[in-house]
Amino acid sequence: MLALAVREDPSRFFNRAGGFGDGEAITADVLTQVCDFYRKQGVSQGAFMIAPPLLPPDWASTVAELDLTNGRSYVKLGCDTETMLTAGDGIAALDPSLHVGLVEPHQANEWATVMMTAYGFDMPDMIDMAASCVGKPNWQQYAVWDGERIIAVGSIFINGDCADMFGGATLPEGRGRGAHSALLAIRAWAAKAAGCRWLVAETGAESPGDHNTSLHNMLRTGFQPLYERTTWLWRE
Repeated sequence: MLALAVREDPSRFFNRAGGFGDGEAITADVLTQVCDFYRKQGVSQGAFMIAPPLLPPDWASTVAELDLTNGRSYVKLGCDTETMLTAGDGIAALDPSLHVGLVEPHQANEWATVMMTAYGFDMPDMIDMAASCVGKPNWQQYAVWDGERIIAVGSIFINGDCADMFGGATLPEGRGRGAHSALLAIRAWAAKAAGCRWLVAETGAESPGDHNTSLHNMLRTGFQPLYERTTWLWRE
């Protein structure tokens, strides 16, 4: 299990604990240690990201004891690489006025600015943190350009046989032009080139009446839902 706290993040989104399930029981005592960590770091809210199959039978009592509340839900998805590569050519379907490719180190700040501002994290320090990932081992960042300007972004992290797709975001002026599907496709090809057999990703779950375009793009390209995970929030 790993826990992260970012004191200067007003959204509190990055105050989170995950990676549960590596042989350690999820108990109230374990989660209390994480809550104590959040307190020591001076943050007023933190999240627990726990896959539903790992929740213990007494989870309801743990929630009550720690006064946890339900936050946003996410869908975890997965597929084998070959399935996605045969589902359709997302790059060919990209608006011909756009182009997609790998982000180079000198483009890191623009790439990070697009990703973080699209998600509502526009503080300079947060953008710098994201930009620092460009060029690191096992990380690959991609973008869609309209001329010389980045309008959509996405990343993968290579972890052995598996590639984790994340950070997909498109600016309003780039939506409906095939950018997200092109980024899914180019990252799948990159994962294959790196020897990955599996792809995983996650996106926001749909509530009644909601429509998550990213989720439907992923389903169309071969991803299958693995589970829906509730974010459990601790507040001081």
